[in-house]
Amino acid sequence: MSVVPVEKKTTPAALRARKGGTPIVSLTAYTTPQARLLDKHSDLLLVGDSLGMVVYGLDSTLSVTLDMMIAHGTAVVRGANRACVIVDMPFGSYQESPAQAFANAARIMAETRCSGVKLEGGEVMAETIRFLAARGIPVLGHIGLQPQSVKALGGFHAQGRTDADAARIIADAKAVAEAGAFAMVVEGTAEPVARRVTELVPIPTIGIGASPACDGQILVTEDIVGLTDGHMPRFVKRYAELNQAIAAAAQAYADEVRARTFPGPEHCYGPSTLDKGPAKSAQRR
Repeated sequence: MSVVPVEKKTTPAALRARKGGTPIVSLTAYTTPQARLLDKHSDLLLVGDSLGMVVYGLDSTLSVTLDMMIAHGTAVVRGANRACVIVDMPFGSYQESPAQAFANAARIMAETRCSGVKLEGGEVMAETIRFLAARGIPVLGHIGLQPQSVKALGGFHAQGRTDADAARIIADAKAVAEAGAFAMVVEGTAEPVARRVTELVPIPTIGIGASPACDGQILVTEDIVGLTDGHMPRFVKRYAELNQAIAAAAQAYADEVRARTFPGPEHCYGPSTLDKGPAKSAQRR
């Protein structure tokens, strides 16, 4: 009997060891089917609080709750066999104190079975990152543009364009690395600053609107496959236009229903299957 090999799960420690090596491929995921599609192509799947806007139609990430993150994190873990799954800690779930952060991070990991959590913040969050890492919670840091702080920042603007801002970001990166994060996301940051950060810190940097010199890249999956509308940041590249394909499929379905050409005879159950067929169909729904 042949034995099918089981793919090895990517761990935070394995990602940390990728510093300066083959770039880390990261994408967001929010559902089980999506995770299954992305798993073999990704090293890291992030259950981002961007789901507030992408899935729920909110205008920012600030209204995302811990329960929402746990529900989607559980779904993604269920669909990922190879990729390391990291779950965002939503706004208000970790800023109060390291103890609050640990309680909520522990709940996320216990209920979702994910491999770690992500939280935003540089020097100001170093104590919290250190507290979590010392207690067995792998932490993915997040510096540069921080969506949860967008109100304080005055909007979604690129960071690091002045000497003072660049110095702040570099200090944040060093603090996050020294506190024990296994890697960090660098978002919306001037390219030379993101490049310099990557050179200075001993852990991988994962860029989004940052630099090709980063140790990896991440984008929102819906952005790259054309499932989001409106203005796209300059750092997004479209690899497909699934919105058009879905709209076309819905139009074709609607036309056939209205013309009574769907369902056809091949989609209906005959007398011999009346007892068994519909039950199976109901299970699929």
